[in-house]
Amino acid sequence: MTDRGKYYITTAIAYASGKPHIGNTYEIILADAIARFKRQEGYDVQFQTGTDEHGQKIEDRANAAGVSPKEYVDKTAGEIRRIWDLMNTSYDFFIRTTDDFHEKQIQKIFRKMHDKGDIYLGEYKGMYCKECESFYTESQLVDGKCPLDGCDVEPASEPAYFFKMSKYADRLIEHINTHPEFIQPESRKNEMMNNFLLPGLQDLCVSRTSFSWGVPIDFAPGHVSYVWLDALANYITGVGYDADGNSTDQFKKFWPADLHLIGKDIVRFHTIYWPIFLMSLDLPLPKQIFGHPWLLQSGGKMSKSKGNVIYADDLAEIFNVDAVRYFCIHEMPFENDGVISYDLMVERWNSELANTMGNLVNRTIAMTNKYFGGTVRKTGVHDTEGIDADLAAVTAAAVGKVTEKMDRLRVADALTEIFSLFKRCNKYIDETEPWKLARDPDAKDRLSQVLYDLLDSIQTGASLLASFMPETAERILAQINAPAAGYEDLAHTENYPAENKVTENPEILFRRLTMEEVTEKIDEQRKAAGLPSLAEMAAQEAAEAEKAEQAEKAAEAEPEVPELEHKETCTYDDFAKCEFRVGEIIKCEEVKKSKKLLCSQVNLGDKTVQILSGLRPQYTPEMMTGKKVMVIENLAPRKMAGLESQGMILCAEMPDGTLSIMVPEKSETPGGSPIS
Repeated sequence: MTDRGKYYITTAIAYASGKPHIGNTYEIILADAIARFKRQEGYDVQFQTGTDEHGQKIEDRANAAGVSPKEYVDKTAGEIRRIWDLMNTSYDFFIRTTDDFHEKQIQKIFRKMHDKGDIYLGEYKGMYCKECESFYTESQLVDGKCPLDGCDVEPASEPAYFFKMSKYADRLIEHINTHPEFIQPESRKNEMMNNFLLPGLQDLCVSRTSFSWGVPIDFAPGHVSYVWLDALANYITGVGYDADGNSTDQFKKFWPADLHLIGKDIVRFHTIYWPIFLMSLDLPLPKQIFGHPWLLQSGGKMSKSKGNVIYADDLAEIFNVDAVRYFCIHEMPFENDGVISYDLMVERWNSELANTMGNLVNRTIAMTNKYFGGTVRKTGVHDTEGIDADLAAVTAAAVGKVTEKMDRLRVADALTEIFSLFKRCNKYIDETEPWKLARDPDAKDRLSQVLYDLLDSIQTGASLLASFMPETAERILAQINAPAAGYEDLAHTENYPAENKVTENPEILFRRLTMEEVTEKIDEQRKAAGLPSLAEMAAQEAAEAEKAEQAEKAAEAEPEVPELEHKETCTYDDFAKCEFRVGEIIKCEEVKKSKKLLCSQVNLGDKTVQILSGLRPQYTPEMMTGKKVMVIENLAPRKMAGLESQGMILCAEMPDGTLSIMVPEKSETPGGSPIS
């Protein structure tokens, strides 16, 4: 096998606050498929995962449970690792942020950043979300709640150390612009640039004193490290980084990471905070950060309060581990959220796993046993219509197609390519009709070649499947009595050993299921967990939906017509004096002396003007930045809160006094002709 060098892949370490649901488990399955495929290609892979075990939320939950934080995380980290192992994930190292070696390095890293002048002592005042362990200003909140997860926030005021984020912001912006592959998908990069980096970074609070469950700052009694600095550093401490300059050979070999695989909700921490921390440590940045979408339960995000949480171990008990791996990978698009439901799982099980793949393997082996006693040979008797040649071409091309998709991290598409090969095999059976060939004594050599070609293509498909469904691939190869084909061999056909004997009694890989028997098993699990049955939950959701619909109809039936205040009639000449332009807000910030005003820098095409507007009650600077708006350009300048406003952003005032920005119908470039 060709030595392709090293490949270091990590998942986000799971927060040890409870049992991971299927959406959390998706990430480790996805990472495992990538790691296995890279090993198959010939890379020396280091695959790291683990648990994030510090923070105020864990301290609070441990106190509520009447145990120490360490006892609490020992239990939850063990549960997370159990799920990862159950899913047959081939990680090389499982790190815990309570590991002694990691905590010692966090103390060294903090001191190194401090001694370099990147960290200074100050006082934090603002809002803090325990759920995502993040700080926010009032303007960043959405309806008074955390903009990331919608959870409640609470005011925090305490002495704290701060990291000078702005010191490295320009360097990070340049890196992102010159390395288009650094943040994927593209939409994540645009979000980070437009919402965080380009508007300007605030210094980041990197220590806490209001709780104690964290890595102590050894030169600052009472301070513990901010959980995100602690957690992110696992990617280097786990492979042997030492802040004193005594890093291991493993670190020198594997860093920088080739891929950080994370959820889209924590992209900001990994693409802004983490690269800047690495710059402070004079370390190279990871090569790529991929923010995957969420895997949602049908009907929305999974929630314990809704009773709709799906756990991987429960699914594995109903289906099997490889089926769960298949569901998770196959149902997740590259960029948009995926949806998983029991109905969909049963449909995929029957159509793809039982029929497309399972039935293909079973009937091919059955025909080989029936017609040739389990052994076929290459006879070279091919058809004249090109059917054999087409199957051979599809089989040989499969590895290239799968590799191309995996290189682009389109893992679901790669899995689809493998099943496309299996579908082509099924079509080949329909085209060649082996049962008819078996009735013709003169077609024996032709039949032998047909079955050989099928077994050869199945061997290729199973060899490629090993990264995604390893146990199933192993079972298929065992039944056809063939080894997994080497990566270089997969681009060729006729890898199947000649004169090979298949198993005499092929097992059914995936027995067809009914929704009724699956529902019965699910309800047994739910009953044991003290949850309502699926039917009861559906009835409750239907009742809530009907209640909401009735309320909506009642509101529509009796519309409340507000009295509008009308102004004096103006002439067309008055209106014609106004010069309307399409503008693009390139920067927006709050006006410190006002509770209502926002100050926007608006690009009008040929110039940039400053406009003050009373939009702050409805809009934040982040919401305004990048918007296309309608502007009156030739309004006489006026002073507001000590600043000059050089135009007006047009808005519609609602009856309740709220404002709605007027935007151009089309995505116009800044400028445009005056309305006349």
